[in-house]
Amino acid sequence: QVHLVESGGGLVQAGGSLRLSCAASGSTLSITAMGWYRQAPGKQRELVARINSRSSTNYADSVKGRFTISRDNAKNTVYLQMNSLKAEDTAVYYCTTTDWNSRDYWGQGTQVTVSS
Repeated sequence: QVHLVESGGGLVQAGGSLRLSCAASGSTLSITAMGWYRQAPGKQRELVARINSRSSTNYADSVKGRFTISRDNAKNTVYLQMNSLKAEDTAVYYCTTTDWNSRDYWGQGTQVTVSS
């Protein structure tokens, strides 16, 4: 089992920045990929960014060039640096991780609100 706790969400003006953190605990040696999804009101949950065990990354087109995902394996933590935030980035952001059995785990979510 892997337990995820997100932090760093909040209210920011358009054009501003936030950094989300997600700390994993439990069976952390089994973790392979880590990532962030988001869900805006009335919309489906969507992938924001993902990073695998070799630190290869992929991003949603809507955040490329503005968001950066990184991970610190020693701290079992994944980060999402969000710059040039837009109103449409407003959503609940969820941390997720996959273990070597391809089981997915999810955090409780953290609210990001961007005021225009």
